[in-house]
Amino acid sequence: MTTPAGAAAPRVGFVSLGCPKALTDSELILTQLSAEGYQTSKTFEGADLVIVNTCGFIDDAVRESLDTIGEALAENGKVIVTGCLGAKAGKDGGNLIQEVHPSVLAVTGPHATQEVMNAVHTHLPKPHDPFIDLVPGAFGEAGIKLTPRHYAYLKISEGCNHRCTFCIIPSMRGDLVSRPVGDVLKEARALFEGGVKELLVISQDTSAYGVDVKYRTGFWDGKPVKTRMLELVQTLAEIAEPYGAWVRLHYVYPYPSVDEIIPFMATGRVLPYLDVPFQHSHPDVLKRMKRPANGEKNLERLQRWREICPDLVIRSTFIAGFPGETEQEFEHLLQFLREAQIDRAGCFAYSPVEGAAANEIPGMLPEEVREERRARFMAVAEEVSTARLQKRVGQTMQVLVDKSVGLGKKGGVGRSYADAPEIDGLVHLLPPEKASKTYKVGDFVKARIVGTQGHDLVGQPV
Repeated sequence: MTTPAGAAAPRVGFVSLGCPKALTDSELILTQLSAEGYQTSKTFEGADLVIVNTCGFIDDAVRESLDTIGEALAENGKVIVTGCLGAKAGKDGGNLIQEVHPSVLAVTGPHATQEVMNAVHTHLPKPHDPFIDLVPGAFGEAGIKLTPRHYAYLKISEGCNHRCTFCIIPSMRGDLVSRPVGDVLKEARALFEGGVKELLVISQDTSAYGVDVKYRTGFWDGKPVKTRMLELVQTLAEIAEPYGAWVRLHYVYPYPSVDEIIPFMATGRVLPYLDVPFQHSHPDVLKRMKRPANGEKNLERLQRWREICPDLVIRSTFIAGFPGETEQEFEHLLQFLREAQIDRAGCFAYSPVEGAAANEIPGMLPEEVREERRARFMAVAEEVSTARLQKRVGQTMQVLVDKSVGLGKKGGVGRSYADAPEIDGLVHLLPPEKASKTYKVGDFVKARIVGTQGHDLVGQPV
């Protein structure tokens, strides 16, 4: 059944919550909706139906997702739910979302484009039978993107083989499934051709890419390429080079295999930036967390990486106040932060997540202790980060422009290789000294760093 000719295309409201991995799921669904002729919007108003892509990782995210579903039901009434929260069981053993909001039309888990489309077809018939190559947007095979035009996330795998005690992602997204290397590289080229200047490689565990398929050899442009992180990164750098674009790596566990990538970063062909989720430093805490790495080895590995690639920037996330964490174990973490010289560190006070094994670990700390440790951690993190930023003053850096006022004549905002979008710092660009100098969003400009401002730098375009 399709919509009669001449009728307005059915409109689907879309809300995407959660991390970049959820965002790429949303992009797949939006691409498919557009390919089938549906109109999409970011609002509930005037929509024939609403899709909410949820996050279920921590309790605050669960609350935000459930509240958003409630708003969509109140304002629109016809709601399909997808995403991580959709895979979560409720107190009575049924589906959590259906227990809280029984009137939703359908619920699916994450990474479920086809199931979502089936639910849409049931409740809002297809407008027409389109040709897939008529997908709107500049990215062709890469589909529709929800990020600004000059950067995009490239998801290389789904799921995770680790069973960290604080995390419920494997129960929602399953074990590691790597995307075929040829498909990943094809999408990357389509993104660069569409004007993307920065590609952010994401997954639950980027270092494990290809483990599930035993690093099988795939094909790209008629050439064999191994389904493995090193070969993937080298080929992405090759594809990015003619476009002068950046490749940035996220969620990289500190396995020995990562050591091979550091010399490649030192050549500048892929950004010397690693997002490594350490979570803690003390071996006993890491054991309770069931983390796939040892704290002491991490420090040695970081020092070795920096010797090979002095420009390397490390961002990481940590948990303070994990069950059973002693004051001595927490002090060990602060010492690690100082010695490891983590450029960008984020920290969560431990929060019990329903369904996580860590809830059974004895020694749950009072909330005020967890929060107080988080605050102490962030004070040290800021101290380290500020000192490292200070060393940038006097350097000339390449900056990717995210915002430009009056073609840059009144200044702008950008990021250096050391800053991933939305999670790291910025470079505040001053008005150029030369009146003829202009720049727009998505341009690269060279800037002399003249000062710091909190977690940010101040640069003078040259």
